[in-house]
Amino acid sequence: MKISPIPHPLSATVRVPGSKSLTNRALLIASLANGTTHLTNALFSDDSRYFAKALQTLGFDVQLDETNHEMTVTGLGGKIPAQKAELFIGNAGTAARFLSAFLTLGHGEYILDGEPRMRERPIGDLVDSLTELGAKIEPVERLTPALSKVEGLNVKQQLCPPVKITASGLPGGKTSIAGDISSQFLSALLMVAPYAQSPIEIELTTDLNSKPYVDMTIAIMQDFGVEIKRNGYSQFTVSPSHFSPFTSYPIESDASAASYFFAAPAICGGTVKVENISRKSVQGDIAFLDVLSQMGCTVTEENNSLLVTCNSQPKGLDIDMRDIPDTAQTLAAIAPFADSPTRIRGIASARVKETDRVSATCNELKRLGVQVDEYEDGMTIYPTLNFQPSTVRTYNDHRMAMAFSLIGLRFDGVTIENPSCVSKTFPNFFEVLETLRITDSNVS
Repeated sequence: MKISPIPHPLSATVRVPGSKSLTNRALLIASLANGTTHLTNALFSDDSRYFAKALQTLGFDVQLDETNHEMTVTGLGGKIPAQKAELFIGNAGTAARFLSAFLTLGHGEYILDGEPRMRERPIGDLVDSLTELGAKIEPVERLTPALSKVEGLNVKQQLCPPVKITASGLPGGKTSIAGDISSQFLSALLMVAPYAQSPIEIELTTDLNSKPYVDMTIAIMQDFGVEIKRNGYSQFTVSPSHFSPFTSYPIESDASAASYFFAAPAICGGTVKVENISRKSVQGDIAFLDVLSQMGCTVTEENNSLLVTCNSQPKGLDIDMRDIPDTAQTLAAIAPFADSPTRIRGIASARVKETDRVSATCNELKRLGVQVDEYEDGMTIYPTLNFQPSTVRTYNDHRMAMAFSLIGLRFDGVTIENPSCVSKTFPNFFEVLETLRITDSNVS
């Protein structure tokens, strides 16, 4: 797909889909609650469909109304109807981690598998923690992916899907878990913990990456009636309890998806307004607005919408993005247009995402003529006025496609390979991107 530049400053209003992170957490929690929960503004994408389909396969009543962006889930109070199931979750990392923990509450035998890339995404630390709590999880086959060579990550076991969970309820107790590979490990443990047979105490063995995602998990658990005792980000205690169903639970628009439209004014100039999202969002990636402010953009809020304005060349930064790694590629797309080099740090965990995002981002920037230095935990990107036309390889990673399309809004020479990969989280991304060309007279 060729991206055509926009030759004028932006003055546009957009709306992005519901949050993937909130949709998948709400689906899991709603299935644990005893009763029916109605989710509004839910995300319909590859990842959320895999999750919803898995719940249906397990015997849950999950009604999907894609036209109205609504999902209705009837939970069974911590019970899993099916005693035997094989679940395929594509490359949905959230589904893989959350379901691995969720299935330990059942009574039966379950197989969890995914696409070839999912078979390279480690879950060994989560499996170890669940085993300490009394679960039985074993590999269907053990893989040793190239990811084992990634330095700076405490990947102590290269255990990846497919796995078999032989479940008879989760006994509970004390466990430990690493926090530097994926915060989803900790979130998975926290969400199933209320349905263990005894209290669960979790201790972190490393610093925690992506802390805002754990804060989001705790916030949504509180919404559904469960409190967690914690000592910062080092210790968490959850006593047996239960989630209460929600008559109508609204899902915020996705802050990660919004980041591309927040970023567009830094590249093209002008103002973009993103609707149905607030600075008070529980989503960690809302902090990307602080990054843009440091680059010289102005951020304002009105009527549950956020406006980003940039009318000067963005400033280069030296910034640690370990808490918002999913927006690192968005920043990488702005960086070539900045007034000085941009150093992105702290994103070693991005190497075990849908692709090795550090390597992939550096490779594709270089193909566009941008000078980049790659490090274990990030990169330095240098400004350029001499882009080279290129077809950007996406590595079947939705964030590669979305981030690099931003460069095409300014430089006439960007073609996105496999644009359909955005269906993972934002199926109509390119349609929404096109609306940036439409001038909205109400955007100031």
